Amino acid sequence: MLFSIGHISSQNIPWQKLETSIKIGDYETSFPIIQAIDTTVLNPFSFARYQLDKSKVLLLNDEHDEAFRLGQNAITILRKTDSLEWLARSFINVYEIASHQQKLQIDKNYYLDEFIRIANKLKTPELLAEKHSRLGTIFLKKGDGEKAISEYNLAIWHAAQNDDLLKRSGIEFNKATAFQYTNIPMKLDSSLFYYKKALPTFITFNHKNYIAYNYANQVRVLDMMNRDEEAKKVRRERDSVKLSGSGNKTKVVYFENEVKFFKSQDQWEEALYYLEKKNQLDSIIDNQSQNNAIASSEVKYQTALKDKERQRNLYIAIALGGSLLAVTIFGFLIYKNTKRKQRIAEQEKALEIQKKEKILKDQELNAIDAMIEGQEKERQRLASDLHDSVGATLAAAKLQFDHLSNNKEKINTMEELFVKTGDLLDQAYTEVRSMAHLKNSGVIAKKGLLPAVEKLAKNASTTDGLQIEVQDFGLTEKLEGSLEISIFRIIQELVTNIIKHAQASEANISITQHEDTIAIIIEDNGRGFNTRLQSINDGMGLSSIEKRIEHLEGSLEVDSTPGRGTNILIDIPL
Repeated sequence: MLFSIGHISSQNIPWQKLETSIKIGDYETSFPIIQAIDTTVLNPFSFARYQLDKSKVLLLNDEHDEAFRLGQNAITILRKTDSLEWLARSFINVYEIASHQQKLQIDKNYYLDEFIRIANKLKTPELLAEKHSRLGTIFLKKGDGEKAISEYNLAIWHAAQNDDLLKRSGIEFNKATAFQYTNIPMKLDSSLFYYKKALPTFITFNHKNYIAYNYANQVRVLDMMNRDEEAKKVRRERDSVKLSGSGNKTKVVYFENEVKFFKSQDQWEEALYYLEKKNQLDSIIDNQSQNNAIASSEVKYQTALKDKERQRNLYIAIALGGSLLAVTIFGFLIYKNTKRKQRIAEQEKALEIQKKEKILKDQELNAIDAMIEGQEKERQRLASDLHDSVGATLAAAKLQFDHLSNNKEKINTMEELFVKTGDLLDQAYTEVRSMAHLKNSGVIAKKGLLPAVEKLAKNASTTDGLQIEVQDFGLTEKLEGSLEISIFRIIQELVTNIIKHAQASEANISITQHEDTIAIIIEDNGRGFNTRLQSINDGMGLSSIEKRIEHLEGSLEVDSTPGRGTNILIDIPL
């Protein structure tokens, strides 16, 4: 049977409003209610219930030592009643306090085991939901995601039997956490799903702490999934939630995490923004602590007034002591707040200096890199143009002179060859002059790729020696200027190689334009070479050609056999 004290009743105490405010973590509402209760009119059971609820209110404000003492008192009284359900609630409450305060040297598993024993005995949906939820959290902390999910599923089912929507959503929130932090397949998608599923209930019940926690965890998941725009929207929702008490302390933690995250991403403006948000919240927490200290002193003062007729001397001592304590605490908190603001200002200044130094260093390095890269490209371009353009023209002129020297007694068209050789020398002079004036030569001056290649083939051909033919397929329109120049230089260098090394009498240049590529085939009937023994980097020719083609994201294939000529296949994307 429940204890009772005669006719004294506690029916007018707003238990339901008190426990609802505790359930949603509303310290501002629950604290005035619990302080207004006159404990002198409570019977033992109601007094135990009062101590249990006050213990929960103190836990919301992180006052763990007093919360633990009151929770133990509730257990002591309820052991003498036949209310096993309330005894079970007291055991799980003390277990919760011990889980939050590691400094308490107690065996918290004892309280959990007693709760589970009573829950298994009574088998009520509320207690069974709490039991499986707690077990799920234990497995979650151990990193065993599958067992945690299994326990949470059972807890959700029992909460549904009791029509406890808020409890069920809280368990779904924990289930989302299990998917986020343990090794479970499809964990991030599932985690985000359950966070979003639980959120509307928290909003309906105005459970501000869980709303903020939900948004904060969604941000972490979206960051892990690289869904930056969605994460930015959820961050705004999270930051707009107004919290208090222990909720604000938790918010400080995830603002600190945001500072670390954005610093790791070199996003200094965002890091500074959340540092400022954290500092503002620290100020709010300090002010709340001051207000709580003053409010606590005021409560003691009012309590002393109620007892002034019976304990006047005690009242004076308590009032003076409480006032002195309040002034001391208030002064200490003001001093602490001033020092903290100084520290914050120093941190902000250091972060700003660090940010500016990094920007200046990056700009300096970028400028140096750009200068070096520009100089290197200019040297490479000049060397390549000298080798590919002027070198090819002079090689053709040399071939003409060699032909004249070796066949001067046999050649009937001596004058024509001299004219042709002179034209080649004039062309070499023009190309050198053009390069000196930083003008593009070759392809653009010759009004397109095909006419330039045809003229190159004509100049390189001799009457009684090398004959070069040009074939084109589908090349109906001019290509982009820089691409035509690059392709012409490649063909020019390959023709130079044929003149200098191949000892060929015939060569063929085939240019085919497809829808998205241009294919070039250059063949000769010269002496060839062994591609397995001779590296593509031997000599400047093929090496520079390969670099040009790589720059154009194309491919080069060389097929050659000693004594059977050489075939070169080039594919360049358009």
